[in-house]
Amino acid sequence: MTAPTINALVSPEGSLEILSNHEVNLLKDKSVGGLYQLFRQCALAVLNTGAVTDDCLDLMETYADFDIRLIPQPRGLKLELINAPAHAFVDDEMLLAIREHLFSVLRDIVYTHSTPKFAGILKGNGPEDLTNMVFHILRNARALQTGRQPDLVVCWGGHSISHEEYQYSKEVGHQLGLRELSICTGCGPGAMKGPMKGATIGHAKQRVKNGRYIGITEPGIIGAEAPNPIVNELIIMPDIEKRLEAFVRCGHGVIVFPGGVGTAEEILYLLGILLHPDNADLPFPVIFTGRKENAEYFEMIDKFIRTALGDEAASKYEIIIDDPVRVAQTMKKGLKDVETFRRAMQDAYYFNWMLKIDPVFQLPFEPDHENMLALELHRDQPVHLIAANLRKAFSGIVAGNVKDGGIRKVQEKGPFEITGDPSLIEPLEAMLEQFVANNRMKLPGSSAYRPSYRIVNTAA
Repeated sequence: MTAPTINALVSPEGSLEILSNHEVNLLKDKSVGGLYQLFRQCALAVLNTGAVTDDCLDLMETYADFDIRLIPQPRGLKLELINAPAHAFVDDEMLLAIREHLFSVLRDIVYTHSTPKFAGILKGNGPEDLTNMVFHILRNARALQTGRQPDLVVCWGGHSISHEEYQYSKEVGHQLGLRELSICTGCGPGAMKGPMKGATIGHAKQRVKNGRYIGITEPGIIGAEAPNPIVNELIIMPDIEKRLEAFVRCGHGVIVFPGGVGTAEEILYLLGILLHPDNADLPFPVIFTGRKENAEYFEMIDKFIRTALGDEAASKYEIIIDDPVRVAQTMKKGLKDVETFRRAMQDAYYFNWMLKIDPVFQLPFEPDHENMLALELHRDQPVHLIAANLRKAFSGIVAGNVKDGGIRKVQEKGPFEITGDPSLIEPLEAMLEQFVANNRMKLPGSSAYRPSYRIVNTAA
C-alpha cells in the first residue's frame, strides 16, 4: 500500500532549536540503544495528524520509506523529511500546527532520554523520583502555568465512536468552553477531539484568547491515535504510566465518555488512585456522561466497578446522561471545590502534589505473556491494588490490539492469557464481551488476526 508523499526541509517552530552533538548522535543512532526508531515512529504519527487510522502497523507499512534526518545549521538545526505524508503540507509548506507538534516530539524525546539526570530515574523505583520526572517533563513542555485558577478538564473516551457520540462530546466541550474551561485529552480522534472542537467555539463566543487544548500521549500509542488538529500543546510522555500520572497531576477534574478497553484502563487507574486511603478527603470531580442511548453502557461500567471494587469506588464519580449543560455546571462547581481545597492546603493549582499515587501505578508494566499470566487478580489485597492489577490487564489488551510491540508478541506467541479469582475474572470477561458486541474493541478484519487475550477461568 502506498500513499502520496513529499520531501521537505523543515525549520523549528516553537519548541527546540538547539541540540548538542551528543543529542544529535543519539537521534541518528539506529541501534537498540539509540533514539532513531523512536523519533521516526513518533514523527510519522504526528505527520499523520488528522488521518483516520487506529493501526500503527498499517501506518508504518504505508510509509515504510519515510525517513527523517537532522541537518545542523549555523543558527540551529533543520529536519529533512523524506517520503513524508503529503497531507501534512499545503502548497508544499508544512502545516504550522504539525510543525509545532513535530518539534514537540523532538523536545520531549531529547529531554527524557538524553538528559543525564533522568538516566537513573527511568530505571528507578522511587515514587517521588517518578513524580518529579513527570513534573519536569511537563514543566519543560511549558504545560505548568502559574497564575491560572483550576480550569483544566481531562476528557477520556473512545477514539473510534459513532457520529452521534462524537457530536455529544463536542456539545459537552462547547458547554465547558462557555464556562472558560480548558481541555486536556489523549490527543487523538473521537471523544478526544470532540470536546476540544466544542470548546473552541465556546471560547470564541466568550472571547477566551488563552484556551488550552492539551494532548498527552506516549510512544506506544501515538501511532494508533495520532494528534487531532485542534491540539495546541502536545506532550509525549515516556510510557503509559507517566502519561496517566500526568493527566491526574495537571488536570483538575475528569469527564469520561463512552469508550472501550483503553477507557476502562483509564477509569481503573483513576479510581485506584482515588481509593487510596491518603486521598479520601481530596476533591477530584469525576463525571461519566453520554447520550441517552449510552445509558446501558454506563450501567455496565457501573455494575463492573461495584462488583470488582465495591460501592465506595462508585461514590467517586457521578453519572450524568444526555445533559451537557449539567455536566459543565457540575464540573465547574467541582473545580471551585478543588480551588478552595488547594488554597487551604497551600498546594499548587498547576500540579497536584498532594495526590498519593502508589508505586504500583507508577512503575511501567510490560505487557507480555509471562506478566499477563502472573497478574494478581484476587481479593486478598487492598481494593486500590485490585484496581491496579485490573488496570494492567486492560493495558495488556490495549497493547495487544493497537501497540506495535504488543501486536507482534500476540502474532508470535498467541493471545495473552488472563486468569484469577472468578469473582473478578467473570465480570471482566462479561464486560469485554460487551465491548466486542458493541464494536468498542478493535477487532481487525484480517483472517490472520489473533485475539490479543484469552480468559482462563479457573472455576470452569
